[in-house]
Amino acid sequence: MVPVQQAAWPLWRKILFRYFFIYLGLNIAPWTWLDRIPYVEYVTKYYDQLLNWAVNLSNAKIFHVRKVLVPINGSGDTSYGWAQVSLFLSIAAIGCLVWSILDRNRRSYTQLNYWLCLFTRYNIALVAFTYGIMKLFALQMPFPSESMMATSLGDLLPMRLSWVFLGYSSPYQIFSGAMEVLVGVLLLYRRTATLGAIVGTAVFTNVMLLNLAYDIPVKIFSMHIVLMCLFLLVNEYNRIVCFFVLNKPANNCTIYNFNFAKRWMRLTRIVLKTLFILVAVGWVFYSCYGWYKEVNIVSEPRPLKTGVYDVTVFAVNSDTLPPLLTDTLRWQDLIIDNAVGGTIKTSDTAFRQIYRRAYFRYGWDSYSQSIIFKNFAGDTVAKFHCQIADSNTVILTGKKRSDSLYVVLKRSNRHFQLAERQFHWLSEYNR
Repeated sequence: MVPVQQAAWPLWRKILFRYFFIYLGLNIAPWTWLDRIPYVEYVTKYYDQLLNWAVNLSNAKIFHVRKVLVPINGSGDTSYGWAQVSLFLSIAAIGCLVWSILDRNRRSYTQLNYWLCLFTRYNIALVAFTYGIMKLFALQMPFPSESMMATSLGDLLPMRLSWVFLGYSSPYQIFSGAMEVLVGVLLLYRRTATLGAIVGTAVFTNVMLLNLAYDIPVKIFSMHIVLMCLFLLVNEYNRIVCFFVLNKPANNCTIYNFNFAKRWMRLTRIVLKTLFILVAVGWVFYSCYGWYKEVNIVSEPRPLKTGVYDVTVFAVNSDTLPPLLTDTLRWQDLIIDNAVGGTIKTSDTAFRQIYRRAYFRYGWDSYSQSIIFKNFAGDTVAKFHCQIADSNTVILTGKKRSDSLYVVLKRSNRHFQLAERQFHWLSEYNR
């Protein structure tokens, strides 16, 4: 009798394997994992250049996603991203066809499937550790700032609404991160890899549905992670169906068994796995911890403390503008969120406009007692001398581009209930 792991595969399984071996290999691109090693990027950059050339050429000649592709940026769902998916799907289809013709007599791909499952497991684990550890420090979705709380709910885009919802509760975000880290840990070991794939499918399906339902631009990436989890499960469909559906004894998992016959192979495996854990867990944890300390530095900007300020006087070139809502340039209020940035309720396009508020970054010049407002490109928009009239009043005088401004800020007592982080075991009525 032929051992289970060496049994001949049915034709449909061999065809699907060939297709997904190519498609997942292109998406995982494990050779790019080496970019963190010094000087390796000088080699892998040629792959990036080749890929960029192929995506743009195939889009221009075949796919026509958009005439000029927008590169992947803060969004992973750009026209370039979809053109790349189209290219990978096409390459996998053509490659599968050619492979099936040239290798039609092959009985199975047991050993090659081991390597594909191995890299798929570790790719999912890398993603799980990266995002999971970030959530453990409650960094991915920060608690909503006062600027965000001052933004009308109807002005928020679905993604930002979901970010506010998730960022409000640190315990929920930490729990989500703990589940993702658990997935990563389970996938690192062969004995628990099946459970890791099951838990990972549940965890990342939830993430994928959030991205789809709230128009979060990580749809392509999250769908691929779910696809990889499902690929691992399909490799064990007989065992899973027997255990969870048919209530029958399930065979041992064999897809992760590989005979490392020689001692140097076993040592290399241990070394590589150790390095992966150090990078995927140690380096990510260290980076997130540094980010956490930076975010939580207690630093009160002077003389403007964090909070909301009403603009009681706003004069441009000695001409005082009344507080009309129809005025697009007058400042209505100013919010200092932290030691580096804030927002202004104005339609002034010299700043970055998001959700009907102007976002800015600022710096403090202690020598001249001046505050410098910058846009997100880093360009200086305005520089003001700060004068503290009393404990609640600050006067700004200076220039915004070519205009002279005189601004009186009065600290507001505005209260946001969302900032209270309310929780009640006993609720006598629906709030």
